[in-house]
Amino acid sequence: MLISAGCQISFDCPQPTPMLLMVSPHPSRLTDLIGPHEMSFDPPIPWRDYTDSYGNTCTRILAPVGPLTIATKFTTWDSGLPDRVAPMAVQRPPDQLPDDLILFLLGSRYCDTDRLSGMAWATFGHIPPGWSRVQAICDFVHNHITFDYQQARPTRSAYDAFSEQYGVCRDFAHLAVTLCRCVNIPARYCTGFLGDIGVPKMDAPMDFSAWFEVYLDDRWYTFDARHNTPRIGRILMARGRDATDVAITTNFGQCILTGFSVITDEVPG
Repeated sequence: MLISAGCQISFDCPQPTPMLLMVSPHPSRLTDLIGPHEMSFDPPIPWRDYTDSYGNTCTRILAPVGPLTIATKFTTWDSGLPDRVAPMAVQRPPDQLPDDLILFLLGSRYCDTDRLSGMAWATFGHIPPGWSRVQAICDFVHNHITFDYQQARPTRSAYDAFSEQYGVCRDFAHLAVTLCRCVNIPARYCTGFLGDIGVPKMDAPMDFSAWFEVYLDDRWYTFDARHNTPRIGRILMARGRDATDVAITTNFGQCILTGFSVITDEVPG
């Protein structure tokens, strides 16, 4: 199937402001694109891409004084298959993991493993390691947090989400990632497009989505603690330790967000 996706983000800047944007499809999805990935700026400004240390495509700009609108648009092929399920996938102990995966066992800005380690082992330590343990963590997070856009805030950590018991998709992902790391399962945070494809339409504005991946059986698997069911049509934009590494926009100066919209639709026919 084909999916049309993109976004439009508007700012008002009181001074020239350097920005990092992470609004492009992940390099692993580039071969699926049908036509170019279009990025535009109003007013027109110079921009350039680079690849960060996690393999994501980042765009650098200097936002001018006044209003600026950033728009992206692309069409991609998708298999239409749901997230892969592998109930027999096994967990490797930390001493057998590749060196570059140890990072995804450690705490990070929003994944405060030091505050949740005891709880994680007490709650999930008796569950056989591997897929069953990850699914148990997803079940717990899915049932523990109430989704509420009105309660979103950029400073909420995994421990805060655990304590407050409400949040948005990034909070579900942060808590699940943290609990996985606490019990020695490498986990990384993901962001991207996930439309209401193959599921009932939600009565809410479209937004970017957050999910996570865990390393089992010598490969990464996708999990989603918010929806807690395999979904179709995910379009990955970026991966990292947590939301810090994959922020849609990072502003090095004061700016006012004045507009935000996301589209993710299956192309009819």
